Amino acid sequence: MGAELIPMAFTTGWGSGINAYAVVLVLGLADKIWGLSQIPNALARTDVLIGAGILFAVEMLADKIPYVDSVWDSVHTVVRPAVGATIGYLIGHDTASLDAAVGAATGGVTALISHGIKAGLRAAVNTSPEPASNVLVSTTEDVTVTGVTALAIAHPWWAAAIALLLLLLGAFLVYKLAARIRRYKRRYDAWGERVGIAAPSEHRGRDAPTVQRRALRSRRTRADERLEQQT
Repeated sequence: MGAELIPMAFTTGWGSGINAYAVVLVLGLADKIWGLSQIPNALARTDVLIGAGILFAVEMLADKIPYVDSVWDSVHTVVRPAVGATIGYLIGHDTASLDAAVGAATGGVTALISHGIKAGLRAAVNTSPEPASNVLVSTTEDVTVTGVTALAIAHPWWAAAIALLLLLLGAFLVYKLAARIRRYKRRYDAWGERVGIAAPSEHRGRDAPTVQRRALRSRRTRADERLEQQT
């Protein structure tokens, strides 16, 4: 693999953080059809392709429904980095053990960062009252991941450059949309309470300082009232 290891692992890691099953399908089908040496043979196994295809279909549906997409992202906080690390490991496994370790680290870390950016951007999109934006953003993600991953097979360095630019752009957008993301987080927590998948707000650690401040103000008010009665 040589010099192609890092850009290939980086690109597939970036793609795995957004849609891991699309990355597996693109690489696996390419190897299945053309027998490419730069793609690990394990990805072209029939059982792997069938499993990835089913999960890709499920993700296509779940990723386009407001709130459901965030639940899906939460579940895949571990899955996507694991897939990115596994693909990176397999890419470097045929050359040397050190290459396998480097590939796994590159793919896993990149997938984790990419997943965090995706989840943040989807949270911002979910503040919109209409569902059309979810469908548009999800479809754009699927098409982009598929195209960049396919490009990585023939031109890994070009694909890695595009993936890096998209990663930086996503991080910038998350920074600019931080207020909307925090607003969505409050709405998502409230929705989670209603459907029973989140703890009540008074039990969440982030609300503890607020509860303590309210209790302190209440005690001070009662103390002031007692002083007034005594005078």
